[in-house]
Amino acid sequence: MASIGKIARRTFLIGSAALVGGVAFGVYQVKKDAPNPLQTAEGESTLNPYILINADGVTIITPRAEMGQGIQTTMAALVAEEMDLDWKDINVMHGPPAKAYYNGALLGLALPYHHYTDSEFMTGMRETVGEVGKLLNLQVTGGSTSTRDAYTKMREAGATARETLKLAAADRLGVDASTLKTENGHVITSDGEKLSYIDLAAEAAAIDPPKVDLRAKSAWTKLGKAMPRTDMVGKSTGTATYATDVALDGAKFATVRINPARAGMVSFDATEAEAMDGVDRVIDLGDGIAVVASNTWLAMQAAEMVDITWEPSTYPETTDGLMDAITASLSSEPNSLTRDDGDVDAAVEGTEITAEYRVPWLAHSTMEPMTSSALYTGDAMTIWAGNQAPVIIQQKTAEAVGLTPEQVTVQTTYMGGGFGRRTEFDAAVHAARVAKEFEGTPIKLTWSREEDMRHDFYRPAAAASFRGVVKDGEPVLLHGKVAAPSVTHQSSLRIAGQIPPGPDRGHIEGSADQPYAIPNFRLSGHLTDLSVPIGFWRSVGNSFNGFFFDTFIDEMAVAAGANPVQFRLNMAAKEHAASAKVIETVAEMAGWTGQTPDGVGRGIGFTYSFGTPTAEIVEVVDEDGAIRINKCWIACDVGTALDPSIIEAQMISGAIYGMSAAAQGEITFTDGAADQWNFPDYDALRMHNTPKFEVSILESGHSIGGVGEPGTPPSMPALGNALFDLTGTRATELPLIKTFDLIL
Repeated sequence: MASIGKIARRTFLIGSAALVGGVAFGVYQVKKDAPNPLQTAEGESTLNPYILINADGVTIITPRAEMGQGIQTTMAALVAEEMDLDWKDINVMHGPPAKAYYNGALLGLALPYHHYTDSEFMTGMRETVGEVGKLLNLQVTGGSTSTRDAYTKMREAGATARETLKLAAADRLGVDASTLKTENGHVITSDGEKLSYIDLAAEAAAIDPPKVDLRAKSAWTKLGKAMPRTDMVGKSTGTATYATDVALDGAKFATVRINPARAGMVSFDATEAEAMDGVDRVIDLGDGIAVVASNTWLAMQAAEMVDITWEPSTYPETTDGLMDAITASLSSEPNSLTRDDGDVDAAVEGTEITAEYRVPWLAHSTMEPMTSSALYTGDAMTIWAGNQAPVIIQQKTAEAVGLTPEQVTVQTTYMGGGFGRRTEFDAAVHAARVAKEFEGTPIKLTWSREEDMRHDFYRPAAAASFRGVVKDGEPVLLHGKVAAPSVTHQSSLRIAGQIPPGPDRGHIEGSADQPYAIPNFRLSGHLTDLSVPIGFWRSVGNSFNGFFFDTFIDEMAVAAGANPVQFRLNMAAKEHAASAKVIETVAEMAGWTGQTPDGVGRGIGFTYSFGTPTAEIVEVVDEDGAIRINKCWIACDVGTALDPSIIEAQMISGAIYGMSAAAQGEITFTDGAADQWNFPDYDALRMHNTPKFEVSILESGHSIGGVGEPGTPPSMPALGNALFDLTGTRATELPLIKTFDLIL
């Protein structure tokens, strides 16, 4: 396999230098108003942004970031399937900041309609709205949209390249292109002569790419199968480059110490720190300080030696005060009312049930702390960072040092976890600001774990109240209210300086958009104005709404005297066949009977999110008074499964992430600062207490759904519902360790 590192060393610099020795292929014709970012040197040529062929072989330029979810493997397979590439010869590289790499699926999610009801027309409408992402330079990895966005684009890129290379071979040999075939990176003549793609690339560059037809699913040889991960060798051998691995000649090392109450800084005294041998400088960042030293550990030690007087927080300083503000907003005017079927205010006969729920603030707790490197040279800057939004990184770091975005090159590395945290630009901006103070010297800036935990953009705490009515074993009314600060509003203000118009649909996703037939069904979203920094956390609003909504569905089932699986199945069957099927499937997988022996509890959770209905059954067992999370069955319908092994891994990963948060995840506040500083304060499930998993992947053929996040929302209510089945105590508040003695 050709070396990606070799290509990188040969200067893959976009927008200001050369892409050496290559020709690129793809579906650039469908986005001609987006400049091709691959600038070439004399004697080189490029057609489009996605596929590079040079002496090193074929490199697929992916528009989405690899943070462990396997997306670059799937994108490579999309291209390789159509281009007839030998899998072992493929290289993969993340694309630079560029309009051409916009995410066309993200904005379509914002349309205020229930996704599970999408007709062919509505799917087209979402795609049309998604094209606006091109105008916004929306190059973002998030929202479980990468595969949906890439499914057609990357296949067309491969097919276009294949047919253009065949035309080049036909011109050279003086034959009809229809007599040629392709296989393992070669064009092959009818008499068996082989011409490599590498040999044909320069000639192909002069040919206008033809229109192409994509191969039918029945002809796939790579898609639909478990392919070896393109990042597997590097990560297994320790040669993969994360932001923390970036090593630059002559670099100095930095860290930061920022106000833990997320406000400003009154004053600081750096006398002791600056006297330490090896410390170069302490820099005023306004809301904190940066220390530059001869190594990272010294910089961190010196940062703790700085005597700082902080400004107080601008929000309530305690957890209780913050939660009181959220709960109070349940009585405010709703921001959103996207589900209002029937009449929830009318008198309805039946058994009434009410419930209130609350969940805490949560951190992302990525394994790799925030790290960025920067080299500022006066008229240009290069940033090395694991990130989910390179255009935003480029724009914000340029602004921070007084350059134009075109003067900033962003190198996106692998990420040791993202979960939405690395859509933010704070760590890269810190590195850029410090680098400007050391012009010509590379700066590697690493946050301590404590800074990482205390300066996260948290998943917001949330509260909910529900009222329901059941009659004859069926739900006849459900009225829910959900309150929390708005992730959409805060993130939009940070990134774009303005709040999107209209209701915040993301605030109530996972509740108002569930595929259940309930004749009187209202769900309202209420926004809380708090300045605690919040951001996108794996599954976003679905993470708390999934717990609220499905837990209440379980309470309604109990009040109705119904089997919790059948109760959900009856509602889903009337509304959405694919959702009903995953509920039915997960019950079959677990051998669900509705009855469990003494010492065993089982609960089901279901959430439709990111285009993928997902059902989970969790089993818990009592072990001498302590409760073990024993097993978890998952069924999901992704429409079309492009790589079953990656889908299975992501479903399990999402469930572990969700159950970790449900069991013990919590950020609390004292004096405006987070109390949790490190993993001993904010742990996750470990090998000894993680359940055994079984996953079933369904393919009903609907539009491709996401896989990175849908496993998280139903895991939380499934665990809580299992604990109710075991103990008779209903979980209305997270984390569960406040109520149950879990084995941790």
